[in-house]
Amino acid sequence: MSKNKLFGPSTLVAAAFIGPGTITICTLAGSQSGYTLLWALLFSVIATIVLQEMAARLGLITQAGLGEAIQKYQSNAIAKIALVFIVFAAIIIGNAAYEAGNISGAILGLDLISGDFNGWAIVIGGIAGILLYVGKYKWIERLLVGLVLIMSACFFLTAILVKPDITSLLNGVVPSTFKDKELLLVLGLIGTTVVPYNLFLHASSVKEKWTEPSDLKWLRIENYVAIGIGGFVSACILITAGTTLHQLKIEVNNAADMAIQLEPLFGTSAKYAIAIGLFAAGISSAITAPLAAAYAANGLFGWKTNIQDNRFRLVWGIVLLIGVVFSSLGFKPILIIQFAQIANGILLPIIAGYLLYLMNQSAILGKYTNNTLQNIIGGIVVLITVVIGLKGINAVFHFFS
Repeated sequence: MSKNKLFGPSTLVAAAFIGPGTITICTLAGSQSGYTLLWALLFSVIATIVLQEMAARLGLITQAGLGEAIQKYQSNAIAKIALVFIVFAAIIIGNAAYEAGNISGAILGLDLISGDFNGWAIVIGGIAGILLYVGKYKWIERLLVGLVLIMSACFFLTAILVKPDITSLLNGVVPSTFKDKELLLVLGLIGTTVVPYNLFLHASSVKEKWTEPSDLKWLRIENYVAIGIGGFVSACILITAGTTLHQLKIEVNNAADMAIQLEPLFGTSAKYAIAIGLFAAGISSAITAPLAAAYAANGLFGWKTNIQDNRFRLVWGIVLLIGVVFSSLGFKPILIIQFAQIANGILLPIIAGYLLYLMNQSAILGKYTNNTLQNIIGGIVVLITVVIGLKGINAVFHFFS
C-alpha cells in the first residue's frame, strides 16, 4: 500500500477525537472505575468505525457532504425544513458545547503552568477567531496535531510502564452492568469518541481524497486503521489512569491531578507534558469545531459558499462565541468538558439515525447501500445510544441540580 493511501479523511477524524475531552473523560473513567468501563470505550470505537464508514461511503458515492445529502434528497418540503432545522440545531448545540470544552481544555493546560487567569477564554477564543477569519491556520493546526500525537505516544509508553493487571483489563472489555453514578461516564466516553460533527466533516472531506467508487476498499482500510489507532490511544489513557489514579484513590479535579498518571514516564516534569498536550488538543479543536459547524450549515442550506462568505463566518462565529462565554462563566473546566461530551452523546442518535436512513436509499447510493449486517450493527449502535441518551438526560438534570 502506498503512503498516500494510509493517510486521509479518517486520519483527520481520528486526530480530531483525541482532544481535551478524550483526555479528560478517559482519565475520569479510569480514576473512578479502574478498567471496568473499557467495554464502553470499545463499543464507542466500534460505533465510530461503523458510522464514519457510512458517512465516508456517502461522501464518496455522492461526492457531496451529509448536509448536502439532506438538502438534495429529501423530497417532502415540510419534512426537509423540519429536518434541516433539527439537524442544524443539533450541530450548533453540540458544537457549541464541544467548543466550550475545547477552550476549557486549553485553559486547563495554561493554568497548570501560569496559574489562574480569568481572561484565558477570551485570549484563546480571540486567537481561534483571528485564525479562522484570515484562513491561515492550517500550518498551526498541523503543528498542534503533531503535539497531540506526541502526547498520545507518551500515554502509550506510560500504559506499558505502569504494568496494568492483564486479567482485570480483559474483564473490563467484557460488557457488564454499571452503577448509576457511572452513567455519565459511559455517556461521556461515547460522546467524546463518536463525535456527531465528525460525520459531517468526514463526508465533506472524502471527495478531496477519494473520487471513484473503486476507492471504497482503500477508504475502508484507512477508516479501520485510523479509528482503531485513535481508540487504542483512548484506551491507553483510561488504562493509565485506572492503574495509577484509581489505585491511589485520587479524585481528579484539575490538570495537576491528571498529570500524576504521567509521572512514571516524566517524573516531576509530568505537569508540563500534560499542560502542553491539553493546550495543543484544546486550541486545535477550538479551530476545527466551529469550522465543521459552518461546513455543515453550508451543506444544509445549500449556500455553495467559501470560508470567506459572511454567512459561513456567522455560523462559526456563533459557535466560537458561545464556547467563549460558557468557558468564561466560572465553572470548573473539567465540569464543562464532561458536560460537552455528555451533550454530544445525547445528540448523537439524531444524526446517526438519519445517516442510517440515508444509507438505505438506493436512489442515492445505488448498489452501495447498506447490507444487512451493516444495518444490524448500525441499528444496534443507534438503539444503544438512544437508550443511554434518554437515561443520560435525566442523569444530567440530577447531576447539575
